[in-house]
Amino acid sequence: MKISGAEIFLEALRREGVKVVFGYPGGVVLKVFDVLYDEKEIKVVLSRHEQGATHMADGYARATGRPGVVLVTSGPGATNTVTGIATAYMDSIPLVVFTGQVPTKMIGNDAFQEADIVGITRPCTKHSYLVKDVADLAGAIKEAFYIASTGRPGPVLVDIPKDVFLDKAEFRYPEEAKLRSYNPKYAGNKWQIKQAAQAIAKAKKPVIYAGGGVLLSGAAEELRDLAEITQIPVTLTLMGLGGFPGTHPLFLGMLGMHGTYQANMAVYRSDLVIAIGARFDDRVTGKVEEFCPEAKIIHVDIDPTSIKKNVHVDVPIVGDVKHVLRDLNTMLRELKEPWEAIRKAWLRQVAEWQAEHPPAYEWSDEVIKPQYVIEKIYDLTGGDAIITTEVGQCQMWTAQFFKFNRPRTFLNSGGLGTMGYGFPAAIGAQMAFPDRLVIDIAGDASLEMNIQELATAVIQRLPVKVAILNNRFLGMVRQWQELFFGGRYSSSDMTGQPDFVRLAEAYGAVGLRAEKPSEVEPVLKEAFRISRPVLIDCVVDRYENVFPMVPAGKGNHEMIFGQEKKSSERGLRAVG
Repeated sequence: MKISGAEIFLEALRREGVKVVFGYPGGVVLKVFDVLYDEKEIKVVLSRHEQGATHMADGYARATGRPGVVLVTSGPGATNTVTGIATAYMDSIPLVVFTGQVPTKMIGNDAFQEADIVGITRPCTKHSYLVKDVADLAGAIKEAFYIASTGRPGPVLVDIPKDVFLDKAEFRYPEEAKLRSYNPKYAGNKWQIKQAAQAIAKAKKPVIYAGGGVLLSGAAEELRDLAEITQIPVTLTLMGLGGFPGTHPLFLGMLGMHGTYQANMAVYRSDLVIAIGARFDDRVTGKVEEFCPEAKIIHVDIDPTSIKKNVHVDVPIVGDVKHVLRDLNTMLRELKEPWEAIRKAWLRQVAEWQAEHPPAYEWSDEVIKPQYVIEKIYDLTGGDAIITTEVGQCQMWTAQFFKFNRPRTFLNSGGLGTMGYGFPAAIGAQMAFPDRLVIDIAGDASLEMNIQELATAVIQRLPVKVAILNNRFLGMVRQWQELFFGGRYSSSDMTGQPDFVRLAEAYGAVGLRAEKPSEVEPVLKEAFRISRPVLIDCVVDRYENVFPMVPAGKGNHEMIFGQEKKSSERGLRAVG
């Protein structure tokens, strides 16, 4: 029996186990939304903007490990997803984005709401499809989910013309996807893994530098085993946080531009860097020539194009992190080296660096320090929450002062640095885990970029909490203007922001405010008790900066510390 393309679409999503679709309707996709009207298995979340829908799907994917699904209309509906697609692409997040298109006979005629979304998104998708025949629709959807979620994950776009949704064909869904030109390599080369094991055994000052690939491959347990077997300290990238316990004695903290002193110094002085699921991003390396000048490098990554892309690599291993680490750990156990004795001097040196410049800030009894808000969120939750962030200072303070012990609990836009990401991503995570506490730690300016999604949270009855570090500035822009442009705050002063408490109430949510340090804890406790969306307006020190910091163009050992040198005893104890 033949069924419509819209019905084929819906049945294909069922076969893929899709539970939630984030989207926004429009003319050419009305047939699809019509068949979704009676659907019981798949929940449709109506966003207030297509960018918001794409970030929601992204947050859902990061929190669950399953592809997020987006459905939007043609033209501006499709182009509004581009920022969200690029965000997912930079961070290797699996998305399948379905866009409507004008009828096939009208493509290329500048029809109403036509846009070449395949061409527009080609640089920021893993693959894309323009389905011109309803008979090809089911196969394209199967391949899209397969490509998005295998190898190095990423977003896949499927553009479907209006007539393809209306035309009919027999439904045949492939049992598996087979693409001749796409065969991800999961097992690492055994000889190369043996070379890595021998290098680790010989090293006197090794460091494990791990990134988001650890989370994407589900290799947190294997990473911990590697560190504990060999007694090697671990530093994580921004995207890797949660991949190794933040409270573990071997954890050095985040490295890079706003990383810890001990992490950056350990990498700089190391004789072996074991890079796992990381891509040597410029915010991590600083001045590349001075990143780890005395070290050999082992690099494990499933994407062969990432290896040797930015730095020279001595032992390259192409393969899935989980598979490679399992084999590597087996070899290392068989060596039966006296690992604790071998690493004793190195770990003592790392501890000295940590004592020299511990993460801290200058305390005030009068004004709320943003770091204090994050500390209290951690204390009150015990770290048992899903945290999203916007982009900028709020993002860096969260990375520095919240201890992430579990994978997939820190969701943020790392590669693209997308303002407006955190709140819709929190909505996506809350859809995936309705009974868990989900908190967006936000800057006031970044939150406003997608504040309209507060309506989505209210309508869906999602108890998302937003802790606003409200400094009435584009905080990181202002910090750079202060440090490098003589304090000329050009277009960074955001005075005139709305009253977030009243704004929350206008949307039907709850608004709370803390203006003094003594108010932070009781306000947070109250917010966490409320089973509705809550905006928590924390009025913080306007001129607080993120330290330590590596200035642009400098090596990671050339950090500046600013206020950190003046940290009070209370501030040191708070993060110690």
